[in-house]
Amino acid sequence: MAEKPNQVEKLRSLNDFHCNNCGLASLCLPLSLSLTDMERLDGIIEKSPPLKKGSHLFHQGDPFTSIFAVRAGTIKTYTVTKDGEEQITGFYFPGELIGLNAIDTEAYPISAKILETTTVCEIPYEKLDDLAGQMPELRRQLIRTMGREIREEQQMMLLLSKKTAEERVATFLLKLSERYRKRGYSASIFRLSMSRNEIGNYLGLAVETVSRIFSRFQKQQLINVEGKEIEVLSLEDLHAVSGELRMPSLDQNSARATS
Repeated sequence: MAEKPNQVEKLRSLNDFHCNNCGLASLCLPLSLSLTDMERLDGIIEKSPPLKKGSHLFHQGDPFTSIFAVRAGTIKTYTVTKDGEEQITGFYFPGELIGLNAIDTEAYPISAKILETTTVCEIPYEKLDDLAGQMPELRRQLIRTMGREIREEQQMMLLLSKKTAEERVATFLLKLSERYRKRGYSASIFRLSMSRNEIGNYLGLAVETVSRIFSRFQKQQLINVEGKEIEVLSLEDLHAVSGELRMPSLDQNSARATS
């Protein structure tokens, strides 16, 4: 039986991980950076050991010190209302940044909880801000990333205020499909790292409603559900249910399916 890697080997493996050999560079801050600039950015990044499911990256109200890039795994962010209830604000996948909404404050306005074994890159914000002042392309990429987060928050507001329960769930599945596709994974078969209750909380729906819609979509042969495993049987039909504008990737998938 092979021996398990010891702590020294684990740390060596983490130290060998750099921006220039990361498969997620095209989704993260190093996008469009030159090799030299990428090495400068890599010099301020701290790589985390694996974080266990149920642990926290930071809590609401903790002093803001860093933003984090997810390397592997999934993280949910949430806020606690004055009544003590949890409201999920987002789910984060590899290549995505967490903590940008704390840049103009001294404390994190949300909590970030690990949904499965996860590793992250910690980027101290003071060092990042100083580096961005010296590297125009890094500054532009940081602004683009913040703009994308603002756009996604606006889309979420529209989702909660205008769409039906079925449209919300269909849109949620389509967004997951697209995010997995961008990371080189299957756009039609993926695992949900979040529970039905967490999906309902995020979408403003009761968990029973989410479960009923999943069952309805399965009967309509839009998806196949086995526990947390989801297979999208028809991206085209699911897209029609979502009420979303047509995405090019869906047209391409449809064309390949009919060719």
